[in-house]
Order: sequence, then structure tokens, then C-alpha cells
Amino acid sequence: MSHSLLVEHRLSKEDKYKSLIPQLESLVSGEEDTIANYANISAALKMVFNFFWVGFYIVKKEELVLGPFQGTIACTRIKYGKGVCGTAWKEKRIVIVEDVNLFPGHIACDTASQSEIVLPLFYKDEVIAVLDIDSEHLNHFDEIDAQYLSKIVKLLEPVF
Repeated sequence: MSHSLLVEHRLSKEDKYKSLIPQLESLVSGEEDTIANYANISAALKMVFNFFWVGFYIVKKEELVLGPFQGTIACTRIKYGKGVCGTAWKEKRIVIVEDVNLFPGHIACDTASQSEIVLPLFYKDEVIAVLDIDSEHLNHFDEIDAQYLSKIVKLLEPVF
């Protein structure tokens, strides 16, 4: 089945999210494969917002393993509690970092990344993956991103 996104690029950030979310809901609603959905969500977010890097890390044993993404080559594995992604996993919360160079223990997968937001995905109150988005600009992410990206990750959480 073919899908295309219709999001006017002149819209405000919030209005882009409002336009995008129902389209993403339609895109993932009939697809049961997690990797396929992660891949399409990564592509959609990269396309609409032109983020520097957007993708998923999947919990496997005691580390996060790189999943589908859009952007430059990335770190393959991240330990529990390490870096921004590992911190979001450990603390089970959204982490917004205005300047990654000031984040204690930041893992520099690409030195062009300057700010970051990471959102955990849950299954039965346990983190199963994280959505990681990087920007080449300082202080790029805010509560609008957190609010709407939270809605997007909820579309991907298993409901069995």
C-alpha cells in the first residue's frame, strides 16, 4: 500500500505535528511489524521536520541496540544509563538536552549533533525502545516537541 504525507512546510511546528499525527496513525494502524513502523516513523519525522538524526534504539538485554533511523551513521549499542538515550531508558522519562556538550556522559555518535530529545516507549511499564532525535542546532527541542512526540510514540507501543 502506498502512502504519502501531506504536511504544509510553512506551518508552525505545533501545526505540523497536529497535521502529521493522524496521518501517522493511519500509516501504522494496519501494520503489526514493529521494525516497519519504526522505519516509517523515522522517515516521516525526518521528512517533515528535517531533523539532523531521528531513529530508534531497541532494548536488548542490558543495552540499547540501533534500530531503524534516518541520518548519519550512528552508535550501534548504548549501555543502560549511559548517554542521553540510556538515561531516558533508566529514568523512564523524556529527556530534552539543550546542549549535548554540557550533558554529563554524553555519547558523541556524531559531533555535529548539538541538542537532543529522547522519548521512551513502554510495554507493561517497561521501556522497550527509545525514540532519539538530534539537531545540529542548540536548544532545538522544547515542550511542544515533547508533547506531540509523546503522542507519536504511543502509536507505536504494543497494546497486547
